This record gives sequence, C-alpha cells and structure tokens, in this order.
Amino acid sequence: QVQLVESGGGLAQPGGSLRLSCAASGFTFSKYAMSWARQAPGKGLERVSEIYSDGSDTYYADSVKGRFTISRDNAKNTVYLQMNSLKPEDTALYYCARNSGGLGSDRDYWGQGTQVTVSS
Repeated sequence: QVQLVESGGGLAQPGGSLRLSCAASGFTFSKYAMSWARQAPGKGLERVSEIYSDGSDTYYADSVKGRFTISRDNAKNTVYLQMNSLKPEDTALYYCARNSGGLGSDRDYWGQGTQVTVSS
C-alpha cells in the first residue's frame, strides 16, 4: 500500500533552516509528481510546493518563494523540502502528498505530517 512518511520537523529560530524529508513506498515514485502542503493552527490547508515526477518543473507558493526549495531523489524514493530564512508564520504541520496527475492536480495520498515550529 502507498505510504508517505515525513521527517525533519522540529523547532527552529526565526531566520533558521530545516530540511523536511518524505520517504515514499508502495508505488512507482518516479512516475508521480509530489507535493508539500501545510496547515497552521486555525487556518486552512496551504499548497506550499510541488515537483514534477522527473524534477523538471516545480511550483512554490508566493509565501515561500525564494526561501524554500523542493527536490527529489527518485533512486531513494524521497522528496525533500529545504526551508531557509524561516519565519514565525511558517509554523505549521507540514504534509507530504502524492499528486494524482501533474503539478496542480489533486493529491490522492497523504503522510501523517511533521510539525515545524519557528520561534525564538
């Protein structure tokens, strides 16, 4: 069965960095676009970043553009989110998801989430 397991969350200071990882299994990872989304307390789900199946195209929300970088290693079935220049408003539960199609498509499988807290 499809499994997505996030890791790498934690506490960071404003201006700091974290790298999230999402290990995928149960499907042919290299054939699917992948997403990161987040949900802050009391807010809706925000699409943060996406990457095409071969890494050739990416999407970033305006709120993270220039600070976050998505990447993937198809040999390791893993997608990453490098988060730099973190802000308190980046505090959220971060989810990895599989896209059902290309960038912008619905997500059909989700991980359990990893908490990111940005605070001094």
